[in-house]
Amino acid sequence: MPKFSANLSMLYTEHAFLDRFEPAAKAGFKAVEFLFPYAFTAADIKTRLDSHGLQLVLHNLPAGDWEAGERGIACHPDRVEEFRAGVAKAVTYAQALGVGQLNCLAGKAPAGASDAVLRKTFVDNLRYAAGELKKSGLRLLIEPINTFDIPGFYLSRTAQALAILDEVGADNAFVQYDIYHAQRMEGELAATMQKNLARIGHIQLADNPGRNEPGTGEINYAFLFAHLDRIGYGGWIGCEYKPAGTTDGGLGWRQRLAG
Repeated sequence: MPKFSANLSMLYTEHAFLDRFEPAAKAGFKAVEFLFPYAFTAADIKTRLDSHGLQLVLHNLPAGDWEAGERGIACHPDRVEEFRAGVAKAVTYAQALGVGQLNCLAGKAPAGASDAVLRKTFVDNLRYAAGELKKSGLRLLIEPINTFDIPGFYLSRTAQALAILDEVGADNAFVQYDIYHAQRMEGELAATMQKNLARIGHIQLADNPGRNEPGTGEINYAFLFAHLDRIGYGGWIGCEYKPAGTTDGGLGWRQRLAG
């Protein structure tokens, strides 16, 4: 039976952020994840987690100016010091919140930079981040994201992510495999997850088209959930989708497709 974590950056958005933990717990989620904790104190978030018996399974490293449209800075050659400062900040939050893994968003490729420079910057930053996270017993994740939703995003395919991780050479660095993004860029979902299971640290989901809950689109989630059980995936699956209606109103897919 898959283990689902509620992505609070996408679910229960009718509530203020710190008020999203309670309805997630009431809906039966045992774990949550979100994009960023940095607008809040770690103490306030920890209080919500503890009050509702929730485990935090993932958040991201700082990713630049999100409101201005930035989606990560790890491939930006002129922002290495900012990236390193963000690693330190993320580790501090992770230690306070008890999360065991952090996701690094590569970012959009900046204009005028060659692919060689972008790749070297990204690899060097990941090697640094993996080393810093390892000191605290944390895993580093990198996530391929489709370039239809985020044009110009530097990391967009599973094979690219694996090749970069090979170059980084860190034993605590893994792929965050988002089924929705992978479906849009490459398909071959079941085979790709089975082939690379040992290198996948976390899975996320949404259906396509629309990025809504499972069962609203073309992806055969009943098959994929059973497949993940068969191949022995024991990690969390993050529900990072936009509810087609209300969050609670759309949660019936868990029983229909994964029960």
